Amino acid sequence: MEADEVLDHFQVKREQGLTAEEVAKRQEQFGKNTLPKGEGTNFLHLVISQFTDLMVIILLIAAVISFFLGDTKDVIVIMVIVILNAILGVYQEYRAEQALAALSAMQVPTVSVRRNGEVHEISAEELVPGDIVLLEEGDRISADGRLLDSINLRIEEAALTGESQPTDKFVDAIQGDKAVAVGDRSNMVFMGTNVTYGRGEMIVTATGLQTELGNIAAMLMQVEKGATPLTRRMNQLGRYLAIGAGILVSIVFVAGLIRGIPAPEMFLTAISLAVAAVPEGLPALITISLSLGASRMVRRHALIRRLPAVETLGSVTVICSDKTGTLTKNEMTATLLALPRHDSVEVTGIGYTP
Repeated sequence: MEADEVLDHFQVKREQGLTAEEVAKRQEQFGKNTLPKGEGTNFLHLVISQFTDLMVIILLIAAVISFFLGDTKDVIVIMVIVILNAILGVYQEYRAEQALAALSAMQVPTVSVRRNGEVHEISAEELVPGDIVLLEEGDRISADGRLLDSINLRIEEAALTGESQPTDKFVDAIQGDKAVAVGDRSNMVFMGTNVTYGRGEMIVTATGLQTELGNIAAMLMQVEKGATPLTRRMNQLGRYLAIGAGILVSIVFVAGLIRGIPAPEMFLTAISLAVAAVPEGLPALITISLSLGASRMVRRHALIRRLPAVETLGSVTVICSDKTGTLTKNEMTATLLALPRHDSVEVTGIGYTP
């Protein structure tokens, strides 16, 4: 589609831009130019989540049983361990959430937009389809748009295409009726990409979730969060302990009855054995270990939002990555030279310039 046709479609004049009344209507129709941020930090939910682990639940049950048995010392020990475990987990995860929130607050971009015949600097969240946006070197593009003007314009689109090399952009319409891949749309620019060279002018064609980046964000929101290997193993251990404790209680109780010991006395004895079989320090030990791992990652400038992610990262054996332009340069280099006498020489390629 030609640039003039796009302007007609959005009912806007390039030299004037949208009027304030039209902007208000389109903001009501399309909403803010933002992507969903997911669930915010809920401190209460963060605290409650520390007590949903099966091992912690077993410890709490053991504390309740010990309380009714009159074993105050065990109750205190178990509760101190459980509370310490929760404090460590909440501290680490809440600190990570606050750090991410602070980073997000620092990254609210502004754009130069033409409205009512004048250029204004506005928040990117206020953009609507039909806005005329001016692009300059160093700008971060905040919406999808069709180029109206391009002067040596080059855009870095790694966020969408994975290609690290900037892409040249032109105003000319793309010929043909077939759908064109994002990386081949030379007359379009997209949210989340950056202007690395030149300048240009575009008309906003999509905002928020309607952008290409918004489509990716919507798909990511539908991904279900699975349990980490450590969480699965801990839950499995908790089930085994619960089953084992139940079997132990039954065997001891029945054996005591056979020997003529009163039922109430045997019941208390069996319950005490079951409580003793629970490893009180295991959850706290795991939390401390993961916290130390998260602290080491922070020192290497990697922020861990959830403690179990540390263990999951340690289990990674294969990383799938778009290597061209990132790990490699897309340049063929000779590494072995075959000589006429059937000899060969290995070369490193260092110093080679294509």
